[in-house]
Amino acid sequence: AGGATDIVSRAVAQHLSTELGQSVVVDNRAGAAGVIGSEAAARAPADGYTLVLTTSSTHTIGPLLNKNIPYSTTKDFTPVIYLASSPQVVIVPLTSPAKTMQELIDYVRQNPGKLNFGSAGTGGIPHLSSERFLAMTGLKMTHVPYKGTALAMPDLMAGRLDMMFDSIASALPHIRDGKVRALAVTSPKRTAVAPTLPPLSDTVTGYESLTWFGVFGPANLPPAIVSKLNLALNNALKNPALQEQLAKNGFEPAGGPASTLAEKMVAETAIWKKVIEDGKISLD
Repeated sequence: AGGATDIVSRAVAQHLSTELGQSVVVDNRAGAAGVIGSEAAARAPADGYTLVLTTSSTHTIGPLLNKNIPYSTTKDFTPVIYLASSPQVVIVPLTSPAKTMQELIDYVRQNPGKLNFGSAGTGGIPHLSSERFLAMTGLKMTHVPYKGTALAMPDLMAGRLDMMFDSIASALPHIRDGKVRALAVTSPKRTAVAPTLPPLSDTVTGYESLTWFGVFGPANLPPAIVSKLNLALNNALKNPALQEQLAKNGFEPAGGPASTLAEKMVAETAIWKKVIEDGKISLD
């Protein structure tokens, strides 16, 4: 409860209920980095009454790092809709000499191997996003993993960390309070959540990293049911009240056909597989 998927699911469920004319119950199944909830949905009857809201961490990165997941993310689920996305933000301490991404790149390049970056844990989106940034720029920094952003943020503020990629939702309060300096967002273009921040791709061509949120049903969900749910969810995403609610929490609505979610999974899996392999990243 209170996490990103919980916030998105409760906001969307309310409007989906209106579209379908029946109640939509949010049942949190926390644990094992989303595996418990995903497995419950994968094993449910393919009748459209059990859906799961998952993220890129659960359905692209997780399987690459954990070979013991008890289901196949491609064979045991039916994509319904690419629901929303959330960018990350690159933040540095106020004492950092870098006030732009180019200045940060120059600073790191002038101090090879001497600087570090924090993350909310090994193998998470912020960690892998940082590794992708370093790989694309040829920079060297030391990774310092924490058990969550809440533990990493004080060290960044104190200047014990030199850089961190963080979800925009959790970083915004500290940015607004003037406790850290934000340099860029990881979306391909400026985001309504933080319109003054340039995209990292302005400095590092082709860079992008988004946490996506997708709705799936069990495997073999009948096409007619997929179409009905997809239409209802697309209509819900057009509601100004839901758009405002999502934006307030750092999320951007997506939508479109179910095939968009399937394509997103394929593309993201290829990207993060390369990052994980090149960086020799494991959870062991």
